[in-house]
Amino acid sequence: TSHADASMMSIPILMYHQVDEMPPAGAPLRGMTVSPQRFAQHMRLLKTWGFQGLSMRDLEPYLNGSLSGRVVGITFDDGYANTHANAMPILRQFGFTATCYAVSHHIGGHNQWDAASGMATKALMDISAWREWVAADMDVGSHTCDHIDLSQSDEATVRHQIQRSKSELEQMLGTEVRHFCYPYGRFLPDHPAWVEQAGYVSATTTQRGRVQSALGPAAFTLPRVLVNHRSTWAHMALKLFTGYEEGR
Repeated sequence: TSHADASMMSIPILMYHQVDEMPPAGAPLRGMTVSPQRFAQHMRLLKTWGFQGLSMRDLEPYLNGSLSGRVVGITFDDGYANTHANAMPILRQFGFTATCYAVSHHIGGHNQWDAASGMATKALMDISAWREWVAADMDVGSHTCDHIDLSQSDEATVRHQIQRSKSELEQMLGTEVRHFCYPYGRFLPDHPAWVEQAGYVSATTTQRGRVQSALGPAAFTLPRVLVNHRSTWAHMALKLFTGYEEGR
C-alpha cells in the first residue's frame, strides 16, 4: 500500500488496565477495571465484527502501511497479575494477541503509584507470569522503570526511565521490547523523540481517538480508545466504527 492509502486508515488501539472482579461502587479508579465477563464480551464482539485483535508488535505492519485489514490493537497498562490470570486465556480463546506495558522495577510487586489515589493495592505479574505471557506469543512493552510522571522529571531521569526499562525487560524476559507507553499519559514535547532515540518503534498515550497516521513522529504519540466496564456493545460499535472517540 502507498502512504496515501495508509493515511486513510483508522486503527483503534484499546486501552485496558485490570481485568478482575469489579471493585465496589464508588471505589477510587473503579473505571480502570473490567470484569472478565465484560472483557470476554468485548473480545467476542471484535471477532463477530471481523476484527483481528493484535499486540502492538503484530500491529506494526498495519501502522506503517505495509498491510491493511480490519484490525484493532489491544493494550494493557502496568502489568497486573490479573491481566495474565484473567485476560490471557480469553485472548488465546479468540486467537488474539495483546501488548502489556510493564514497569520494570516492579515485576512481582504492586501498583504503589496508585496509593495516593486510594486505589486498592493489586499484585503485578511476577517473572514466571511474564514468561508465560511471552510464551503465549503476547508482547511486552515498557511503561518505564518506576511509573513516574515524566512531565515532572528532568531530562536525565526521563531518558534513564525510557532506556533502562527497555534493556531490563529485554534481559529479564529474553524478548525484544519495541513499544512504549507514557505513565499517566503524561509527557513533554521533547519526550517522543527521546523514546524514538531509545530504540522503540511506537509510544501510546491516553489521548482518546483512533490512529489516523502512525508515520514519522506520529508513531510516538498514538491515541487510544478508552474501554471500561460500562462499555456495552453499542459503545464498542461507536468507538470502533465512528469518530466518537476523536472529540472526547
